[in-house]
Amino acid sequence: MKIRVRFFALLRELTGKGVDEFEVKSPATAGAFREEVLRRYPALKDYLEHVTMAINAEYAGTEAQLKDGDEVAFLPPLSGG
Repeated sequence: MKIRVRFFALLRELTGKGVDEFEVKSPATAGAFREEVLRRYPALKDYLEHVTMAINAEYAGTEAQLKDGDEVAFLPPLSGG
């Protein structure tokens, strides 16, 4: 199945991309997908455990099931006041 991923802020800088596509085997969880992203982008190792994931614009945990055509976004923590 095809999954689209979006990277924001520092993650975009580290990958050099704002958007990428992955072909993954079904069934797949968000957590397993995160591991697949780390295989392609090892520079994200220190960051992906600390980001929020969203699937199709809704926050999701690592156990969330992915479907063909889903969009996963990795959202780094925001700072400011």
